[in-house]
Amino acid sequence: MKLSKILRRFLVPSFVVTAYCLLKYKCKISPKAEVELNENLQIGRGTVVSSFVKIKPNGPMQIGENVSIGTFSFLSADAGGVKIGDYCMIGPNASIIGNNYQYDKLDVPLCQQTKTSKGIDVGENVWIGSGCVILDGATIGSGAIITPNSVVSSKIPENAIAQGNPAKVIFIRR
Repeated sequence: MKLSKILRRFLVPSFVVTAYCLLKYKCKISPKAEVELNENLQIGRGTVVSSFVKIKPNGPMQIGENVSIGTFSFLSADAGGVKIGDYCMIGPNASIIGNNYQYDKLDVPLCQQTKTSKGIDVGENVWIGSGCVILDGATIGSGAIITPNSVVSSKIPENAIAQGNPAKVIFIRR
C-alpha cells in the first residue's frame, strides 16, 4: 500500500473528510462513514452518505447528484470503474463491488490469481434495496428497482423491477 494512502486512511480524522466533502462536493457525509479521498472519486451535489458506509475508489468512481447511500453499505471500484447516476437510492447493507478474480488456474490459490474489472454502471433514478449485491460487469438501466437481497451480475433494462439471485426481471414499470 502506498504511503500517501496509509496517511489518508489512518491520520486524517473523519470530521475533516466530512468538512472537505461538504465544501468541495456540496454533499453530506457522516463523520462515521469511511470514505477514501483520492483523485478517482467524484461525488455529486446533494448526495448523502450515511453512517458506517465504506467507499473505496481504487479506480474511477462517479456518484451522481442527490444520491442516498444507506447505513453499512460498501462501494468499491477498480480499473473498470463504478458509475452511479443522479437521484439513486441505495438501501442499507448494499454492496457494489467493481472487481473480481480470475479462477481458471487450479494450481494457483484464488486470492493470488489476476484481478479483473469490467466496471459497473447504474443509471439515474434507480432504487437498490436493502442487502443487494451489485457485482462487477453489472448494468442497471435508469428507473429500475432492485428488490431487497437481490444479486445483480448482468444487465437490468430501464424501468424494470428485478428480484432474486441472480436478479431476474419480474415486471416492467409503465
